[in-house]
Amino acid sequence: QVQLVESGGGLVQPGGSLRLSCAASGIIFSIYAMGWYRQAPGKQRELVATITSGGSRNYADSVKGRFTISADNAKNTVYLQMNSLKPEDTAVYYCNADQVLSVKGNGDYWGQGTQVTVSS
Repeated sequence: QVQLVESGGGLVQPGGSLRLSCAASGIIFSIYAMGWYRQAPGKQRELVATITSGGSRNYADSVKGRFTISADNAKNTVYLQMNSLKPEDTAVYYCNADQVLSVKGNGDYWGQGTQVTVSS
């Protein structure tokens, strides 16, 4: 069974930095893309950033220039470096793995979420 385990959330002051990590475990043959989404209270889940296995990156306009997504394909792990954090970045951040080919077939998976709070 494929599982995504996130780490790195927490409380940080405005202007500070955090680094999120997400590792996919299980018998995985390939992953097309991994990414991060977030959901603030009372709002819909939204895309933050994605990266394909080929290295193509996509960012939400609200995080461009502040957040950087990277991946270690050999470890099935994706990272999100978040700099210059703002209070409006406060949300639960979810890791996503898209088009995962495993012994169970092809599927999409989500992590359990990690809280990021930006506050003074």
